[in-house]
Amino acid sequence: MMMKRNAEQILARIHQSCDKVSRDIQEVCPIVVTKNRTNEEIQEVYSLGFRHFAENRVEKLLERQEAFPQDDIVWHLIGPLQKRKVKQIVNRIQYFHAIDRLSIMEEIEKRLESPLKCFLEVNVSGEESKHGFTTKEVFEAFEVAKQYANIDIIGLMTMAPFDASEEEIRQYFHELKEITENIDSEKSLQLSMGMSQDYPIAIEEGAHFIRIGTAWFEEEE
Repeated sequence: MMMKRNAEQILARIHQSCDKVSRDIQEVCPIVVTKNRTNEEIQEVYSLGFRHFAENRVEKLLERQEAFPQDDIVWHLIGPLQKRKVKQIVNRIQYFHAIDRLSIMEEIEKRLESPLKCFLEVNVSGEESKHGFTTKEVFEAFEVAKQYANIDIIGLMTMAPFDASEEEIRQYFHELKEITENIDSEKSLQLSMGMSQDYPIAIEEGAHFIRIGTAWFEEEE
């Protein structure tokens, strides 16, 4: 019951945020981040109709795929990827959210058997502990990615600092949106941003993919 109630609350908040800025709710894809959750919990979310699932580590994602072999699940890798693990995972996911350096692109391209939807990770806040391109480097990274036939850069990803204020979070997300509008792209770029604590703000600032973990599974304090 709790998970069903949580899911209903998440969908209600997505609706509210979309209505607030006159967006179509179909533009927003909620991703279920399964980090540290049991297979039973994941099965319950799946039974509620959600199909986009994510892990931030290669080993855990492969384990999840073994536990959930359903072919209607869309798998997202949302954490950093080491070169030595590229071949294990890139042909088993539909989205990779964390291209965070130029050196990883060549290895991904070399291992891909078909196009993979990818996001360039941008460290908008400038935190030293965060991965990703700076807000200046991302323009070069986007141009470099164009040479690779199977790396399909569909947008940009960022994370706000956990202790940031609402005003700061909104500023970071808004800046990422502005970057997408200034990148020389033939298509409209999408935004992967927003987690359990800040996804309503992310939606208001243009997020297309929101990466939600604890809000599915735990009671709010």
